[in-house]
Amino acid sequence: MAKMCEVCGKAPVFGNRVSHAHNVSSRRWMPNLQRVRVMVGSAVRRMTVCTRCIRTGAIKKAAR
Repeated sequence: MAKMCEVCGKAPVFGNRVSHAHNVSSRRWMPNLQRVRVMVGSAVRRMTVCTRCIRTGAIKKAAR
């Protein structure tokens, strides 16, 4: 499973971890992804979606 939102395409961002002594090593900021049941047309399917898409209503959650 790719660590990417299936709605907006949000993916990990790369950068550096910098210590007080300015030692630099690589790090990643991961998106907050959730597996949710989503209404796609009239069908229900599971999607990996970031919390921003869930909060803004970019998807329609399926009822249990």
